[in-house]
Amino acid sequence: MKKLLYIPVILFLAACSNKPKDKKAELADLQKQQAEINSKITALQAQMGNQDSTKATDVSSIIVKLGQFTNYVQIQGKIDAQDNVTAYPQAPANITEIYVKVGDHVSKGQCLAQLDNSVLVQNIAQAQAQATLMETLFQRQKNLWDQKIGTEVQFLQAQTNMQAAQRQVSSLRQQSALYRITSPINGTVDQMDLKIGQAAQPGQAGIRVVNADNLKVKADVPESYSGSVNSGDTVKVLVPDANDSLTTRITFAAKVIDPLSRSFGVEIKLPSRKDLRPNMTAVIKIADYSKHNALAIPVNSIQKSEQGDYVFVNVNGIAKRKNIKEGATSSGLTEITSGLSPGDELITLGASDIEDGDKVRVIQQPTN
Repeated sequence: MKKLLYIPVILFLAACSNKPKDKKAELADLQKQQAEINSKITALQAQMGNQDSTKATDVSSIIVKLGQFTNYVQIQGKIDAQDNVTAYPQAPANITEIYVKVGDHVSKGQCLAQLDNSVLVQNIAQAQAQATLMETLFQRQKNLWDQKIGTEVQFLQAQTNMQAAQRQVSSLRQQSALYRITSPINGTVDQMDLKIGQAAQPGQAGIRVVNADNLKVKADVPESYSGSVNSGDTVKVLVPDANDSLTTRITFAAKVIDPLSRSFGVEIKLPSRKDLRPNMTAVIKIADYSKHNALAIPVNSIQKSEQGDYVFVNVNGIAKRKNIKEGATSSGLTEITSGLSPGDELITLGASDIEDGDKVRVIQQPTN
């Protein structure tokens, strides 16, 4: 009978245990669980951060080696024709004929244009007739003199008259030559400033003739390079507009400094090339310093700091900082005078993203 009485009591207690918990207690319990989860998240994040900090940085590298290093002085100049002249009229007169046009090839001494010399032509004809008469009289007088007829004075007078008439003809012909415009060089007519019927004056308008087969580059070099730039030095000539370049030598270097520009002129003779023309811009690179066994590295691999310049080298996957001293810089390379040795594996790309002691991974095979 007692067992039957215990059963309802047990059922009553079980029903009471299934009642909903207090809200505040439930909230406190959830907050506690949240704090535990956040703590675990923070710990995992810290652990992952430590793992990332030891990750290797991808870099590129090269093997430092001895080689030829040349420093160039870069200067802008222009191409000029060594033979570039303008033929001007030498006497005032109207232009009667023009025998050439722009683009024609002409020879030295060729007549390019004719000025009005009609008056001189008439004078030459008269003088020539007079000279012919004087020559005839002289021959007759000479024949008589050979036969011992006449006096010596008559012979000498006839000879003098003939020579004077001949000189008069020669003088008039020289004056007539001033009424012809001739080419002073072999070349091509590049500019024509004359027209038929135009009243020409000496030194005002003419015909320009250029020998494009004989070109040179002219440039002014700052006086600071006067001790290192001389005739015969190697020079690179770049012509951007013609997409052309060549290596040659300085033909001429002036010994006098211009007092206004504080520079001295240099000239470089160019070979004959169809794509080169006078007045084209040319960039010349003059070699003012050269060393055979030099250590030269890319400029972008050098890092700057208040303590001095430095680079990173790869030593078994670890970046090692090396302080360096630099020499000249040319064409993207800098000569290193101390701090590096042949065979060092220099970090180039990615050097700005690492510190001394960082792990590195070379993604580009070093050059030998």
